[in-house]
Amino acid sequence: MDIPVPNSNHAISPGALASLLGRSHTPLILDVRRDASFAGSERMLPLAQRVPPTDIDLWSKDRSPQSVIVYCVYGHEVSQSVASRLRQAGWDARYLLGGIEGGEPGVDGPDLLQALSVEPVPVVRKRLDLGVGGAGPSRWITRARPKIDRVACPWLIRRFVDRKAVFHYVPTEEVMHRAQALQAAPFDVPGAPISHVGDLCSFDALLRAFELKFPALDLMAHIVRGADTDRLDLAAPAAGLLAVSLGMSHQYPDDDHGMLDAMMPVYDALYTSCVEQVGGRPEKHSWGPL
Repeated sequence: MDIPVPNSNHAISPGALASLLGRSHTPLILDVRRDASFAGSERMLPLAQRVPPTDIDLWSKDRSPQSVIVYCVYGHEVSQSVASRLRQAGWDARYLLGGIEGGEPGVDGPDLLQALSVEPVPVVRKRLDLGVGGAGPSRWITRARPKIDRVACPWLIRRFVDRKAVFHYVPTEEVMHRAQALQAAPFDVPGAPISHVGDLCSFDALLRAFELKFPALDLMAHIVRGADTDRLDLAAPAAGLLAVSLGMSHQYPDDDHGMLDAMMPVYDALYTSCVEQVGGRPEKHSWGPL
């Protein structure tokens, strides 16, 4: 169902916003809910940065204008006003239609509410215990010499949770001790809040921890799990991901962050492929003489 978008140049639908996620060029996303509404909610939008509406002018003063999407509770006066003020300052600013709650019954029209109900807002769960609550940047720590899961997890965090997240790679025996000193959330080690559980890997654990519900990420999780746990039968691309990951690891034997940076575009491409697959647009390639 197409959502009727008023002031289409200044509003964005939940579905259109969801299509922008998981990319290296996802626009800046600002949570401008009033303090009580923000504090009383367990959810926020992926990658959202918290900026109270009263602080927006000061916040934007020393920043270069760029593309930004702002949202409030219902997509009414708060986010629309903030977006307008940012546009006046030279920003390409839009507001999320319906806000994080997907519209307000009794205020928004029935057609809009019905359309929003079948196009849910993409959200993540706040996890203050993991340092994720909109203030950022979150800090994470894991074992050195990453191959698959310890690269896939940072990709997932930076593309869907916290774009400014900081990652530390240290010797295995130092992870838990240095996690406390660095105030970083440990992952992919025994005893960490995010790690393997049964047949599932840390990538799966992150999806559950932040309640990320994206069909393309579910498909991607099978690929990551297959490559990370040597169960290549789980998904055909798992063998390719394993080969690329091992090869890249040899190219960056002493530079874990270099390995992460080099693999980010690979995971971007893999996610795009998964989006096309679940969208019913699988692409095949073959060669033959003309």
